[in-house]
Amino acid sequence: MTKMKITKHILPIVMALLAMGIAGCSSSSTSTVTTSSVAKLTGFSFASNDSMPGLAAAVFTVEERLDTGLVYNKDSILYGTSLERVVPRFVFQVAVGMAQLQTPDTTLVLTGYDTLNFAHQPIYLTLRSSDGTTTKVYEIRPTVHQADPDLFVWNQLTPQIYPADESEQTVVELGGQFVMIANNGFQNTAYSSTDGAAWSVLSAPSGLPAGARVRQIISDGTTLYYADGTTMYTSTDATTWTAQPMSLVMKTMLMCWNGRVWALVDNGGLELAYLEGNSLVLTGIRPDGDFPVSDFAAVQFQSASERARAMIIGGYAENGRSLNTRWNLEYSEQIRENKGYRLSEFSIDRPHFTTLTGISVIWYNGQLMLFGGVDQDMTYFGRDILISDDEGLNWTQADTAKNQLPEVYQARRKQTAIVRDNYIYLFGGQDKTTTYSDVYRGRLNSIDW
Repeated sequence: MTKMKITKHILPIVMALLAMGIAGCSSSSTSTVTTSSVAKLTGFSFASNDSMPGLAAAVFTVEERLDTGLVYNKDSILYGTSLERVVPRFVFQVAVGMAQLQTPDTTLVLTGYDTLNFAHQPIYLTLRSSDGTTTKVYEIRPTVHQADPDLFVWNQLTPQIYPADESEQTVVELGGQFVMIANNGFQNTAYSSTDGAAWSVLSAPSGLPAGARVRQIISDGTTLYYADGTTMYTSTDATTWTAQPMSLVMKTMLMCWNGRVWALVDNGGLELAYLEGNSLVLTGIRPDGDFPVSDFAAVQFQSASERARAMIIGGYAENGRSLNTRWNLEYSEQIRENKGYRLSEFSIDRPHFTTLTGISVIWYNGQLMLFGGVDQDMTYFGRDILISDDEGLNWTQADTAKNQLPEVYQARRKQTAIVRDNYIYLFGGQDKTTTYSDVYRGRLNSIDW
């Protein structure tokens, strides 16, 4: 057994017994022994152990019950922590006469010097008051995370929302639901779901152009937006669309970010603009280089410096060239030009990034995650996931032992990725021969621990 230093945080049984013994041996005829009828545990913890970081930080609750009390930790101890050789610490309301611990392996009277095996349960602590009149039993139930905190768990929610038909599709969040809008070249269809697993067919969208490039539809959560030349189309239910003429030619809708709806317009060259009322406000931001007009990914997040940021990644330029660009757009009240917005191209200084179109990118657990896409030769990127821990400057492949899509998931492009309630949802997409309408959901084990 390992010797443990006795501190004031532990009321060791031996000290109580010694105190009684010393009093009993006193030569004074007036000496008395103070006893109590209380047998109550008020605190429990594990002593620190260098080989098991975080063990001593586990917080336990002592819950009094009419029969057997319960000692438990609300937040599980770190994954992989062994409880086979631990030093328990007990705090009693008053000194007790006896404390006995029973595990499946052994039964012993505690001394305050004990290294014990808490890995096997049930574990019971029996206390007897110093006057021998009261006995109380507590079950001690320590819990250790059984799931690897760094593991992503993926599963398929549905294999098909609608039959494959060479259609292009997008998924947006609208009114607390997922809405998929598909276009097969001559008509639009729409489907909705509350959970990504069960889907319903909506009324056929009316007012939206029959040949709409639906992947350019964006949502602010309550309204959908689509641009076609000098006309902007909006809808609050995905089925009824209203046309609004604009004074500028819109190349595409970019994103909803920083409380605004953004578009890319032609103003004697490409320029970023945002919607204000029924008008587009020019920002003065003109990309100095190739900027995508289709098949790009846009992602929004807050930087470590607490600035609102967005990235526009990959896609096709106006001349049809496949891009490897990563454009960074940020807002700060300290930025004096362009209404507080600044656009910069990360790929100038860090060009080591393949050309990618039809990708999807999300912000999750403090990092960017990129899915799918093809390069300029229409070679599919694969099933692997790219991640960036430095807000889009550098990218690496995710650890496939910890984060890999299910085997049934096929490499593809033009899928949609959405984060909701700490889950990642992947919807549809297409490869060289198949249009998918399946749904997958993934989650990092420790995301809300």
